[in-house]
Amino acid sequence: MGGVVGKSESPETKLEAKMVEAMQHRASKGTTIKSFNSIILKFPKIDHTLRKCKAIFEQFDEDSNGAIDHEELKKCLHKLQVCFTEEEIEDLFKACDMNEDMGIKFNEFIVLLCLVYLLKDNATEFEAKSRMGVPNLEATFETLVDAFVLLDKNKDGYVSKTEMVQAINESGERSSGPIATKRFEEMDWDKNGSVSFKEFLFAFTTWVGIEEVGDNDEHR
Repeated sequence: MGGVVGKSESPETKLEAKMVEAMQHRASKGTTIKSFNSIILKFPKIDHTLRKCKAIFEQFDEDSNGAIDHEELKKCLHKLQVCFTEEEIEDLFKACDMNEDMGIKFNEFIVLLCLVYLLKDNATEFEAKSRMGVPNLEATFETLVDAFVLLDKNKDGYVSKTEMVQAINESGERSSGPIATKRFEEMDWDKNGSVSFKEFLFAFTTWVGIEEVGDNDEHR
């Protein structure tokens, strides 16, 4: 972590600890992505696939208020046949409710689905139960996991600013320092000097242009 201390040494919740462990396990398998530029080239395809999740979101937003509440989330996980304890569901809800308004907006829902994908031991089982009419969803989630693995050079489950600079440098980008700093600041939501997979996902939804409630997705 290049001397950075913070959440990387002590995950805030059991759920975060599980996410770090799962990411470290996934990192041990390596990544098929070769550079940060190759991630950027995938933005349009990723954007298109993630927007298709709007139908899933609307299915579980039973009262159609533009957000999934705690009870709706429990029904969602039950429908996906994903087993979490009450504590884990509470942690997952809090983790994805970034603006703390007691509701999971569309972009937050995308992050939640990807975290569930990461946490599932059996990816094939997740694939069979979660596609729900969205082609390439699992492949897209795997690309996002791969992208994080590329950035997490020391495989500790977090991305530091030093690692981000290294990734941009390797892509051959001019003025890599300022670019890396900007990208890192966009990812480091809590400003603690390290980026979790959750923070990376939230930044990614912003990078590809997905709004809180999926605005402007009808014409895509």
